[in-house]
Amino acid sequence: MDKTYRSIFISDVHLGSKDCKAGHLNNFLKHNTCESLYLIGDIIDAWKIKENKWRWKQSHTNVVRRVLSHAKHGTKVVYVLGNHDEFLRPYLHYGLGFGLLEITNQCEHVGADGKRYLITHGDLFDGITRLAPWLSILGDKAYDFVLALNSRFNWFRHRLGFGYWSLSLYLKQRVKRAIDFMFQFEKNLAGYCKKKGYDGVICGHIHKAEIKEIDGVVYMNDGDWVESCTALVEHHDGRWEIISWTQENDNVVNDTNSSTPKRSNGHSSTNDDGVS
Repeated sequence: MDKTYRSIFISDVHLGSKDCKAGHLNNFLKHNTCESLYLIGDIIDAWKIKENKWRWKQSHTNVVRRVLSHAKHGTKVVYVLGNHDEFLRPYLHYGLGFGLLEITNQCEHVGADGKRYLITHGDLFDGITRLAPWLSILGDKAYDFVLALNSRFNWFRHRLGFGYWSLSLYLKQRVKRAIDFMFQFEKNLAGYCKKKGYDGVICGHIHKAEIKEIDGVVYMNDGDWVESCTALVEHHDGRWEIISWTQENDNVVNDTNSSTPKRSNGHSSTNDDGVS
């Protein structure tokens, strides 16, 4: 069943990289519409595009066309820049925008609950990105290696009759614990929001979808479209929900010029009862 939300938040798509799940995202945007669509950073992966000598897949173009189609049909689309698409940041002073897309470094979203949420990719609050950019690039290389290893690992699991298991996510979660201890990414964000009077923050960057409360501030991360294929959605009644999208193709003609689909059966969701 197709769904309409008040707002949809996605980030870390990494268009231009070989691991981007562009087909899944295109299918998600086909079957889910909203009043406001927020693209919260690392939508275009300029790092990988440069490495791949500007190779670009048709499926990635389809995602861009799908987003523009939503904007054309009345959806408010806001593109918040991240570290992988930071090449656009120098042009923000000139009022950069692409047609109906608003491009910014960060912005504010007022929820149906009346609360004020800071929307930022999150790289500006990441100690590694700020203090040691070279280490961030090295980590990106290591992540690519683990993703490649993960593909081979799951090929063997499939041959043996086992289901998918994310080696990269397993390792990343354990590395993340050490990073959080040293740089306190989430606490930095929550502390900043509390200081500025925001009720919560919506971000990406660390590829881990989550809804929780930190020191009285609502922290929400919409995940990524490289591994987990998750989005954060706001219902019209003010409820927040993380959606995992498992479907890449369906029996609907893949018309990227239309944002009004006919059928969907690849939706799964996770509710967080702690935030409403």
